[in-house]
Parts: sequence; C-alpha cells; structure tokens
Amino acid sequence: MLHPHRRFDVTGAAMEKTWNAIAIDPADGVAVALRDLAPGDEVVVRVGGKVETLTARDAVALGHKIARRPHAVGEPVRKYGARIALATQAFAAGDHVHVHNIKSARARKESQ
Repeated sequence: MLHPHRRFDVTGAAMEKTWNAIAIDPADGVAVALRDLAPGDEVVVRVGGKVETLTARDAVALGHKIARRPHAVGEPVRKYGARIALATQAFAAGDHVHVHNIKSARARKESQ
C-alpha cells in the first residue's frame, strides 16, 4: 500500500514501525530527528524505502542530527547526500551531532 501523500510503500514489517528520523541518501552518516529524542529512545530511521534502528545515546532536538554510524576525528560527515562537515571529535551511532563535535565544511566568504 502506498502512503497517500508521500508515494512510498508502507506495507511490510519494515514499515510497520513509525520512523522518527530520516536520512535522504544511504551514504549519509547522520539522520535528522523528526521529533525530540531522549537518551535510550529507539530511533527508527527511514532511508529511502527502508528503515534501520539505533538507540539514541544523547538527547537530540527536533531537526538536529543524530549519527547513523561511528565517525573518527577528521572524517567527513554527510547529510542529504552532501559533505557538510568534518568530525572534530569521535562520535558513535546514536550520538547527537552538532557544533560541539563537527566543524562546517561549507564554503564561507573570507573576510578581507
């Protein structure tokens, strides 16, 4: 059965759980929280037509990033299919990913 507004299959065991995070590209190392998450919460991440689960290790606010897999210091962080940052600290799957453990890799205009 197709979801009436989103045009993806919502049948089958994998889609029976309500997802609370989303990753656009399977290569994304982070997902975006679709609601506030507390430490210990089961996080159900929709990635394309599939879902995966992980456990939140930190509180993650609605709209913030949660790691889908571990990252080492200096490793690129991908979101929405693009490299957005570099890890400044190592972090594990389920960790909150924000300015405390990444540095933006997006272009910034240098002051002159």
